[in-house]
Amino acid sequence: MQVERSFRGISKRLATHYLENLGGERVDGDPQGEGPVDVEGGDWTATLTDEKVTAAGSFTLTEVTVVFEGEEAALDGLVDDFAQKAMRAGG
Repeated sequence: MQVERSFRGISKRLATHYLENLGGERVDGDPQGEGPVDVEGGDWTATLTDEKVTAAGSFTLTEVTVVFEGEEAALDGLVDDFAQKAMRAGG
């Protein structure tokens, strides 16, 4: 199963930290650099990418996209728990 979610106003570094707090371990990529970051949990993986998006006029935000992969049972709680953390951080 694959679930893709995007979050605005959160950094890739902070998103990586949240996934580590949820039982994952960063296995590839630099959360503060360019390019994707891969995080693996016991029975799930997540790939994070970021980009600048225009929110209004000349105002831009960072949007982090997380692609979660794993069995449905593994992702059910994980995606919701991550979204709750991310929403508290930025939106």
